[in-house]
Amino acid sequence: MRKHTLSIILITKNEADRVTACLRSIAPIADEIIVLDSGSTDETVTICQEYTDNISITDWPGFGKQKQRALDKATCDWVLSIDADEALDTKMQQALIQLLEQDVIQPTAYKLPWGVTLYGKTLKYGRSARSVLRLFKREGARYTLDEVHETVIPVEGETATLPGFLLHYTHRDYGHGLEKSSQYAWLGAKKYHRKGKRSHGLGLALLRAIWTFFHIYILRRGFMDGSVGFIMAMTYAQVNFNKYVGLWLLEKGRS
Repeated sequence: MRKHTLSIILITKNEADRVTACLRSIAPIADEIIVLDSGSTDETVTICQEYTDNISITDWPGFGKQKQRALDKATCDWVLSIDADEALDTKMQQALIQLLEQDVIQPTAYKLPWGVTLYGKTLKYGRSARSVLRLFKREGARYTLDEVHETVIPVEGETATLPGFLLHYTHRDYGHGLEKSSQYAWLGAKKYHRKGKRSHGLGLALLRAIWTFFHIYILRRGFMDGSVGFIMAMTYAQVNFNKYVGLWLLEKGRS
């Protein structure tokens, strides 16, 4: 009954403990699953082989370049980009199936509401209460080649939002959260330095961190998520501070 085909692209490295949930959620709706693995040393590739034979082992050039490599391998009408720590809930699975059964799809891209789940709670406020552009027409789309926080640039047209949730199990535990935060802060600093952005000093780095906490915890009502909402607001504030400290050190040649 489908009028449109779907490629699903996935980049992995050492995700054996989380990738099964991801693959189970997408296998019933994918016409092809494309996996790019950047050197897993656990069972990630073996698990992926249960769902697809379209697996490539690559180096790691950064998030943007790696996702563009995966997009280049896609052959279907539409592309869904998903991470190994994410999974479609039932409502979003059904919405996607119904979408692909339509004769004509007017939008050229869709945002997927995030259901960030960590420390035993699915967050509904703060920075987690947002939608990410992950579903788009393949032809004419491309990724920015940023080291981190890459974005897809779809072909020009309307962008809509798909019902349901893209469940995001972002941290295995608090230690893993700290590792990811420090990695993203440093990658963000290097990206800004490469693009010529200025830090304007350590004082402004502190003010940016304070503003980040206020924006997430107060303006975006992160306090409604209880103690986990407070932890996340503090985490984002720390990441922003570290990112601009890293940029300042790169400017001074002292990194």
